[in-house]
Amino acid sequence: MTSNTQTAIQPELAIPTFAEIGLHPALLQAVSDTGYTTPTPIQAQALPSVMAGNDVMGAAQTGTGKTAAFTLPILHRLMQHANSSASPARHPVRALILTPTRELADQVAESVKRYGKQTTLRSAVVFGGVDIGPQKEALRNGCEVLIATPGRLLDHVEQRNVNLGQVGILVLDEADRMLDMGFLPDLERIIRLLPAQRQTLLFSATFSNEIRKLGRTYLNSPVEIEVAKRNATADTVTQIAYAMAGDAKRAAVVHLVKSRGLKQVIVFSNTKIGTGRLARQLELDGVRAESIHGDKSQADRMKALDAFKAGELEVLVATDVAARGLDVAGVPCVINYDLPHSAEDYVHRIGRTGRAGAKGEAISLFAPAEEKYLLDIEKLIKAAITRATLQIPGELIARASERPERGSRGEGRSGSERQGDRGSERHARPSRYSAPAKPIDEFFLKPYEPSAAAVAAAAQAPAPTTKKPALLGKRPVGLLLGGVKKP
Repeated sequence: MTSNTQTAIQPELAIPTFAEIGLHPALLQAVSDTGYTTPTPIQAQALPSVMAGNDVMGAAQTGTGKTAAFTLPILHRLMQHANSSASPARHPVRALILTPTRELADQVAESVKRYGKQTTLRSAVVFGGVDIGPQKEALRNGCEVLIATPGRLLDHVEQRNVNLGQVGILVLDEADRMLDMGFLPDLERIIRLLPAQRQTLLFSATFSNEIRKLGRTYLNSPVEIEVAKRNATADTVTQIAYAMAGDAKRAAVVHLVKSRGLKQVIVFSNTKIGTGRLARQLELDGVRAESIHGDKSQADRMKALDAFKAGELEVLVATDVAARGLDVAGVPCVINYDLPHSAEDYVHRIGRTGRAGAKGEAISLFAPAEEKYLLDIEKLIKAAITRATLQIPGELIARASERPERGSRGEGRSGSERQGDRGSERHARPSRYSAPAKPIDEFFLKPYEPSAAAVAAAAQAPAPTTKKPALLGKRPVGLLLGGVKKP
């Protein structure tokens, strides 16, 4: 692969319509049904390049329509292969879209189905955490567009459920994360299974110089598209940071949610344990909350997301598993309960609000020890974040002190005490989505008391005999055991 690039940072021009770009009529109808008429800047620049067959490295702020920027032109290019045959052989995988998270894979799959509903093109999505059986069936039926997470895709490859020999288009969504060292070994294995002659597309909101250099090794003379300053945050998002002690953070979240009447707020925490604990504590404080993190089953994660999207939850406490690609309309506010250790993750986190031109607010709560992360974030986005003081009612702080947050360190508590706390808390508050508890029969909790009939029967029973049974006659014992003497 060559590393020559053709940068496409175009001046402000009149944005053409989807029809003027030349999309297939079936796709135009689907786009019209969604209510969109004019493409966003990233779509206006990416669609012609992708439709022309060029490799593309696209960077744009979160919430600006990057998913449609590659799904629409991919479907357009595949329309020449569209057919209504029932044979799976007529529907080989021609486009592969890789995503770092299950939630993002599911969301991209929904986008592909929405825009391809007027066509005969088939699509499928595979990711871990769910039964592999239905995925096998979908792959064996054939699909032109496959959306997958790397690990589960390799599972299907090893089981020979899918053949990637005819893939002509490869997409790395949230490419900076896909090119991270954690995904790189699986990604290398997958790329070796693909044809050398293919179109490769990389899309993300953030690209470090190292990731750009690595990404170009997979591309052939790519067109680089940037519709805003590199690693910039959306202008629609107001950013503010409040300095406070760590034990006041939960009181701050409760105060912000209740005093402002916020609904559908995403609160980001750095650890899985901290995420679950914060959600439970918020519930005890009267805030409808649920957590989502990597240790939860995929079914529980999807149920929590569905409840959040339906407005049944006020707060969704999440790790960075929800920082990329999660699209929930109307999220008014994102709160960084913990500042991320990676500045790029901050850009993705606050991109969950202020989407599609709507206004949003990003609030960061930082203890003195976390200020270094805030400085790193400001350096990345090349902008200062407003510092302010948040007045929290004393009763909320007092309540937080009465029920302190026991962090992962559990200061001052022994391991058995912390384990006991977790156990009692788990029994006291079952999960919102767990199976209903079976009723407990108090009969089995009482000590044993014999009935009057049993006592009378025991008194009338004859006394047990102590006479030993007669011993059996002696048997000869083998020589080795000393039972028989030599003659």
